[in-house]
Amino acid sequence: MAALRRALHFVFKVGDRKKTAVFYRDVLGMTVLRHEEFEEGCKATCNGPYDGKWSKTMVGFGPEEDHFVAELTYNYGVGEYNLGNDFLGMTLQSSAAVSNAKHLNWPLTQISESLYLVQAPGGYHFYLLDEEQPTHDPVQKISLGVSDLQRSIHYWTNLLGMKVMERDEEKKTVLMGFTHTQCKLELQDIGGTVDHGTAFGRIAFSCPREQLPDIQALMNKEKQTVLTPLVSLDTPGKATVEVVILADPDGHEICFVGDEAFRQLSTIDPKGNQLLDKAMSEDKSDEWFAKHSRQKAAA
Repeated sequence: MAALRRALHFVFKVGDRKKTAVFYRDVLGMTVLRHEEFEEGCKATCNGPYDGKWSKTMVGFGPEEDHFVAELTYNYGVGEYNLGNDFLGMTLQSSAAVSNAKHLNWPLTQISESLYLVQAPGGYHFYLLDEEQPTHDPVQKISLGVSDLQRSIHYWTNLLGMKVMERDEEKKTVLMGFTHTQCKLELQDIGGTVDHGTAFGRIAFSCPREQLPDIQALMNKEKQTVLTPLVSLDTPGKATVEVVILADPDGHEICFVGDEAFRQLSTIDPKGNQLLDKAMSEDKSDEWFAKHSRQKAAA
């Protein structure tokens, strides 16, 4: 059954939407797949513990049905988030992104002959393999910090159905996934408590809708954390999706969404790029705060 599950996206909270758009579009070379504006907080706390106006922008190298993408959530009025040690990086293969960063004078740190580190606005780490971008998804893995690697392996394999694909005892890392063709999840033992800061993200997976109650029941049986019990999320004019939000032993948020409805919801919107630009041009919050000699709130 786990083979029917797939990795979807990672949620990043962003404080500066304009700089963030430059990074994902012009540096990484991703495309805006869809953009949505909301007047109030999400029932599944997709935008974090905020009740006000927010937006969601999906960006990636291709359609969500076969690419791992980034979900950028922007809460109006929140200018910055504090990073913890929970998110360790996203690794992608793209010599074009390395070239873009150099051309735009975006700070780039060379780690090895073919690996570079670049930071998105807000401090999120992205590792760029300086190799030709593959025809399939360039996003290779998401890396998260854990406090007890063996405990985490048990959770992600025995309870969520992932397979261990590689293990490095020296680096204290394990690479796992549902299939070899998807973006992988890398867990690294950081030797201490995992701090999520206020920028804490969320990793999302899909599964057949019929599996959602079983996932929730298993977590309850094993006395694991269910942050949001099975709930329906409405998007005006689009499919209604059902989700269950979990937290692993270190508090990493995990979303499982019904695949059938999500495939309808996540189709590419040709106007996505235009909608994002329109929302940014109409967002006068930066000017208002500057005019009143004030700063946006920190989360």
